[in-house]
Amino acid sequence: MTLPTGASARPLALLSMTLLLLGGILPADAQVRRITVESQGRYLALEALDDDLVHFEVAAGRAPAPGTPIRTSIMVEKTDYAGATAVSSTATVLETPELRITVEPSTLCFTATERARRTPLTTVCPRDLERDEKGLTLTRERTRNLYGLGEQFLRPGDADGDWMGRERTPGNEYGNRMTDFGGGQVGNAIFPILYALGDSGVSYALFLDQVYRQHWDFRGDPWRVRTRGDGIRGYLLAGSDLPELRRDYLELVGTPPVPPRKAFGLWVSEYGYDDWGELEGKLRSLRANAFPVDGFVLDLLWYGGIATGSDLTRMGSLTWDERKFPDPAGTMTRLREEEGVGLMLIEQSYVGRGLPEHDTLANRGFLARQRENGPPTYLTRNPWWGKGGMIDWTDDVAGDFWHDWKRQPLVEMGVFGQWTDLGEPEAYDSTSWYHGVVPGRHAHADIHNLYNLKWSESIVRGYRRHGVRRRPFVLARSGTSGIQRYGVALWSGDIGSNLPSLAAHLNAQMHMSLSGVDYFGSDIGGFHRGAIRGDSLNEMYTQWFANGALLDVPVRAHAENLCNCKETAPDRIGDLRSNRANLRLRYELSPYYYSLAHRARLYGEPLFAPPVFYHRDDPNVRTMGHEKLVGRDLLVGIVARHGETRRDVYLPRGRWIDYHANTWHTSRGEWIRNVPVYREGIFRLPLYARAGAIIPKMHVDERTMNILGRRTDGTVRDELVVRVYPDPQESRFFLYEDDGESVDYLSGAVAITTLSQRRSDGSAFVGIGDTKGSYEGAPARRNNVVELVLDGAPVRSVTVNGRVLRRHSTREEFESAGSGWFDAGSSMVVAKSGVLPVSEPKSFEFSTVDGDS
Repeated sequence: MTLPTGASARPLALLSMTLLLLGGILPADAQVRRITVESQGRYLALEALDDDLVHFEVAAGRAPAPGTPIRTSIMVEKTDYAGATAVSSTATVLETPELRITVEPSTLCFTATERARRTPLTTVCPRDLERDEKGLTLTRERTRNLYGLGEQFLRPGDADGDWMGRERTPGNEYGNRMTDFGGGQVGNAIFPILYALGDSGVSYALFLDQVYRQHWDFRGDPWRVRTRGDGIRGYLLAGSDLPELRRDYLELVGTPPVPPRKAFGLWVSEYGYDDWGELEGKLRSLRANAFPVDGFVLDLLWYGGIATGSDLTRMGSLTWDERKFPDPAGTMTRLREEEGVGLMLIEQSYVGRGLPEHDTLANRGFLARQRENGPPTYLTRNPWWGKGGMIDWTDDVAGDFWHDWKRQPLVEMGVFGQWTDLGEPEAYDSTSWYHGVVPGRHAHADIHNLYNLKWSESIVRGYRRHGVRRRPFVLARSGTSGIQRYGVALWSGDIGSNLPSLAAHLNAQMHMSLSGVDYFGSDIGGFHRGAIRGDSLNEMYTQWFANGALLDVPVRAHAENLCNCKETAPDRIGDLRSNRANLRLRYELSPYYYSLAHRARLYGEPLFAPPVFYHRDDPNVRTMGHEKLVGRDLLVGIVARHGETRRDVYLPRGRWIDYHANTWHTSRGEWIRNVPVYREGIFRLPLYARAGAIIPKMHVDERTMNILGRRTDGTVRDELVVRVYPDPQESRFFLYEDDGESVDYLSGAVAITTLSQRRSDGSAFVGIGDTKGSYEGAPARRNNVVELVLDGAPVRSVTVNGRVLRRHSTREEFESAGSGWFDAGSSMVVAKSGVLPVSEPKSFEFSTVDGDS
């Protein structure tokens, strides 16, 4: 054993070190190797999984034997890293091409340095490793801003703010919980990924692979985090920017699958619909007012409701109340085939003790128990749902049994998705015994924050086990890192009906996006209508619906309505014209959103990111949550304030185009003042496109029924519509299409079309490439429509593949023609190629007069 330089004076009784990786450089094909340093009955193990990724474990006791892997939780999906392309080491130094980790042997503090710039990222020091509650400190170094860590609501009325100078507190003694906020209850869910953003490309992320509660304090230097467990395990990720860090994090915990296409549409919900008649009355009203709609969400009345404080509650029956909802299979089939709408059903993990389901589960040992091999835990505290037991999702056998018995028949009926409620879990007995996810660990603290993740996993596992071709879709109220890989969208809980709560929700969305959750929404209009302020219900709903229409998946209006005196459907509350216009905009943009969803799965790119994500060097956007990016190319200014008719919008450096007015702005990083939020009497959020943006769209009009393009008159509009904002810098966008419903896309049933643009003096070029790949139902031929938005340069002529298109003088003439072009005004020209094979590339050339001057 060789002591490190400077350590020879320390007594050997206080210091011992083990070097598992001999000095020198490992070749690129080397396996993951590790160094371990031991000191005073504690140890630190470090291993380089990749050039920019280091796994660590620090704990009291003896170090694990050589070759024993560092334990990972079920939050982690990828454990087969090949190792860094090159590794050099000494007893206390581990180096990769991108990182240098230096250990101080007596304290086990380790300093991470970004090698290219020789810049220290942070020094991490363990604390109180011998205690149940232990922790780390992290030095700030050059970090300027902090993001991530999941969902916690901060200040009412404020969508802005990172974590710097704040505390990130757990919801309760175990972690996840619903907390009181703004007259409602909202989620506090820990996703233990922290992003530290510095200047000039100095950034890193820290993922703490801890399933227990975490308390982060960023009010000083060093920062502190406290947690529990037998040790602390985590990953340090280095990267030049947030996109790289988020991509590497999602490689670790899993990217989200592509949701069913219908999940991107409108889903109308309330607590709750009394019967089919009430639901279908709402549907008829939406159709009469020309609103597209993709589905309805049924709260607990679908299985007969609950009996507060009683063992005889229907909670946990998951069996249709056929007195109010007769012939559920036939009704669902009719709604799907005739109206193009689906149903999502709520389910909970609680089972009334008076139900036969409780006896069946208890006899099989599938409920949380008072002790190992003991009777089920009896939950009686806050029995608003009744009293009874709690399914133990950590037992996969229990999860499979429940799915096969209760959920699979609903799936076979055609239920679109599962709404998993109360999954923090809301009710529990802290002394319960569970099967557990780690051998030998059966306490409630060991499973609390993993409970909804295991629940979601059981759903996906059931779909796969039964060979269901439809994609699973889960709407959950809580979760943690890794839940997104099971097709879960989260919503922020029973939020109060007021705009300050909406603004705070949009701040939480900022951190959830960076935590890897692409699909995060709210009860549009708020769940608790008692939290409304004054007589502002319609204004509040109109603003909330506009935000949800651009930023939520699904677009889901919801409220408590047991009195049948409150409305959630957007044709019955708020400004009808505004709600309809904002919903149609969402449907128009759905091909863009859906392509982003494919990129989220393939590359870990976010659908809805804060501006800092792509504009890290702009100090004005570092803490900005009141603006959002949809993909890279659209920027949304949120509105969540009573009486707001105009707002200022910040545009990062570059050229941006007002999506509604087609006006161009050149920004050096500047504010556009007094942007109107009412356009011709219709409330619209400020929306800007980046120069060079290519936005695929769907044709939407008063006949559009759903997001799959079904129409009230039976016609089909399958043309490819592309809006283009030309720029001299050539750009591309990849349009992803599939059948929108099945899992076939996972095995390659995807059509990809490359869209491109380039502007030069006198011309603008738009390319629609030949489509690669296909899927069941894919069009072999279709029309191609280009909406070109120009900066005041009139168009003289348009050609497609060299063929001159006829210019039409009126929109009516243009619409009835198979091909041609039309000056639509407001700096936009629309051109149609005519129906052509998708296998044939299409090149549009717009000749403009600006080249003549």
